[in-house]
Order: sequence, then structure tokens, then C-alpha cells
Amino acid sequence: MLFTIAIILLVLWLLGVVGFYTIGWFIHVLLIAAIVLLLVRLIEGPTIA
Repeated sequence: MLFTIAIILLVLWLLGVVGFYTIGWFIHVLLIAAIVLLLVRLIEGPTIA
């Protein structure tokens, strides 16, 4: 779940960098959130379902 959210945030960030320069501060917030989520996912390790 967190991994999916992180990927979505990264994609939104990439789209924002390419297309929406005027809201750059918000895009960088999304990037930081995506990186934090990826780090949390890596630290937690694989989940056993």
C-alpha cells in the first residue's frame, strides 16, 4: 500500500516538474513524501500476508 502511494507521488512529481512550474513548492513536498514512504517501506521489509 505504501509502495503504491510512493510510486503515485513520484509520478505526480515528475508530471509536475515537466508541466506545472508555478506550483513547484507543492511538487517538492510530494517528492519528499514519496521518498519518506519508500524509506519506510524499505525499513519495514517485506510483509507476510
